[in-house]
Amino acid sequence: MDDPTRPLVSLSDSADLAAALPYLVGFHPHESVVLVALGGPTGNRVGLTVRADLPARSTSAAVVTALVRSVATDDPAGVVVAVVSEAPDERGSLPGGDVLAGLPHRDVVHDAVVALAGLDIPVRDTLLVRGGRWWSYDCPEPCCAPGAGAPLPGGVSALAAASAAAGQVVAPDRAALEARIAPLDGPARAAMETATWRLVDRRARAARADPDAEARHSWDAVLRAVRRCRPPEGGRLPDREVAGVLWALADVRVRDRALTLALGDDAAAAELLWTECTRRAPAPLDAAPATLLAVSAWLRGDGAMADIALERALDSRPTYTLARLLADGLAACLPPAGLRAMLAEVSADPDEVWAAG
Repeated sequence: MDDPTRPLVSLSDSADLAAALPYLVGFHPHESVVLVALGGPTGNRVGLTVRADLPARSTSAAVVTALVRSVATDDPAGVVVAVVSEAPDERGSLPGGDVLAGLPHRDVVHDAVVALAGLDIPVRDTLLVRGGRWWSYDCPEPCCAPGAGAPLPGGVSALAAASAAAGQVVAPDRAALEARIAPLDGPARAAMETATWRLVDRRARAARADPDAEARHSWDAVLRAVRRCRPPEGGRLPDREVAGVLWALADVRVRDRALTLALGDDAAAAELLWTECTRRAPAPLDAAPATLLAVSAWLRGDGAMADIALERALDSRPTYTLARLLADGLAACLPPAGLRAMLAEVSADPDEVWAAG
């Protein structure tokens, strides 16, 4: 079943796919090997995309084999293998003494092709993207010679337009994605911690007196904060309000109901709230919003942001069960549609506490 939140885009040729890699990965990849699954009725619909840093020669076979196993979970009709690297052409000598130039990282491409062949998955093309140009490793024409290549297509592609419509902002690199939820520092961090722990101390007393009433109060606080984050008015929430959301999400019942916000009209506002809470929360209270952020990003098809958010959650709380389960699902390449179906099932069976409110 197709995921309604993810753009269904077909790419007609290798040039389009080479230009689309940042939108498929979620950031501009550098020194990377990328595998793109293709399928659908025409065999050109973009499916699962997986990426890894370019490996050393000694580990190349193991790294690309792991990528191939991941991309195979999408049951692709074919796969494109792409290398993104600024490495210069490789040079060797012919028997007569002439110097022969070749595209770099052929060993990685070879390992990927062999691993895909072992699973009977056709290789549609093998690409190098470098310096705003692209090459096909298999192309014998002069335009694909090591010193040539073709310029990447300009303009706004169909995938770029679809990604923008879905709210995806392509980061310059993975570090820029990590920076979006980097913890506060200095006075801002101290102020946020003070506001949070004061509120937690106060609300904990209310929770001990009537936990169900406190859960309903917490859920109301989450909904108010989501409304305040609705675009285009969504702005910076005061520390006190963020602290209230962090306290609310510490209740597993509230957190689990908050998961379903990613399915409704307020999905964008909720993702903005989880991002802000993750960035500003003191540990270990950052684990819950980081996990919710991962779910929101995953449903948009942004696996890179989902992975970063889950890393943040598990760095803060290594035994956080929901984050661990989601990380396992992401590693197993559970598609967004599968996660969406699971969340829809949860929302169809609300906790009895909410019926009393």
